[in-house]
Amino acid sequence: MKKIMIVEDDEKIANYLRTCIEKYNYQVIVQKNFDDVLTTFNSAMPDLVILDINLPQYDGFYWCRQIRKTSICPVLFLSARTGEMDQVMALENGGDDYITKPFHPDVVIAKIRSHLRRAYGEYALSGKEREVSISGLVLFPERFEVRFGGETIHVTQKESAIIEALIERYPRVKSRQDLLEKLWDDETYVDENTLNVNVTRVRKKLQHLGLNDVIETIRGSGYRLVVNWKDD
Repeated sequence: MKKIMIVEDDEKIANYLRTCIEKYNYQVIVQKNFDDVLTTFNSAMPDLVILDINLPQYDGFYWCRQIRKTSICPVLFLSARTGEMDQVMALENGGDDYITKPFHPDVVIAKIRSHLRRAYGEYALSGKEREVSISGLVLFPERFEVRFGGETIHVTQKESAIIEALIERYPRVKSRQDLLEKLWDDETYVDENTLNVNVTRVRKKLQHLGLNDVIETIRGSGYRLVVNWKDD
């Protein structure tokens, strides 16, 4: 049974979410102490977190950054803020998706299912661990790790999906539409800047491995991997 952690200071909304989610046979943990969200997270080890932005003491962006120091589990932001910049900040601070209030419970459940499926590989083949590689750059999609030159970094599930798509498409261009469909089951709920933010995060992660300018933006089309390094 997958565990869902709800961090929402509006008790009515938190209880409503709990009731909706438990109907689908998920175990739900509702956060009560908003001064120490991380302690509950580390103790419960949830498979997915639903996180409000406006919280007492520290906001959801802060808690998402703390979670990201130790975990790559999906984090879905839930907020009454509908501004484009709020959604961009949610992604830049480590979030995987953004749900605006008021919300439809079916949309919440659909997003939970989608992110759990992508994060924990319900459809992954059993047996040997899958690797996706090119010229010494190796992605391990099932554990969200990227290895190059003896160094390893952790990526989120969406960052992993982008890297995998670009490697598999190399040297051709991967269209924006294809990436949206790969990363989100229903792209109608995705702001147009969301993909840009995620690609920017991938670029920054690859820079930590010494790989600079390796994702080229093809205006009006999509993105292309540029293998400008030597395989040592």
